[in-house]
Amino acid sequence: MNRYFREVVDAHALIRRWLGEADAPDEVCESLLSRFSPAYSMVTPGGLLLNFTALSAFFRTQRGARPGLTIDIDDMQIIAENETGATVVYKELQQQPGQAATRRFSTVVFERDHHAQAIWRHLHETALPPA
Repeated sequence: MNRYFREVVDAHALIRRWLGEADAPDEVCESLLSRFSPAYSMVTPGGLLLNFTALSAFFRTQRGARPGLTIDIDDMQIIAENETGATVVYKELQQQPGQAATRRFSTVVFERDHHAQAIWRHLHETALPPA
């Protein structure tokens, strides 16, 4: 699997665990946040602009806030890739038991850090209509 696709899948596995499990260890959140650039920016499905500080504050207060959360990722595509990073699009479906699923179309810009690891630099999410 492409390194950037793997990063999308791995990051969402951590998000699912952190948000979905009340007993998730602190290391899950720390591992998740280490994947984002200090210069990170995000446009939420509701049109809000978040930076790394806001993202960090959000995650630190959300351990287990969505019990039983599942997250499925599909339709990943590379839009552009070069020696310094890549732009990837994908679709995401989130669902909690007994609730309607939410779907979103996401575009992420990755940078590679000094260890050649993919780091989330920017994310733009757009809500999709219910299936």
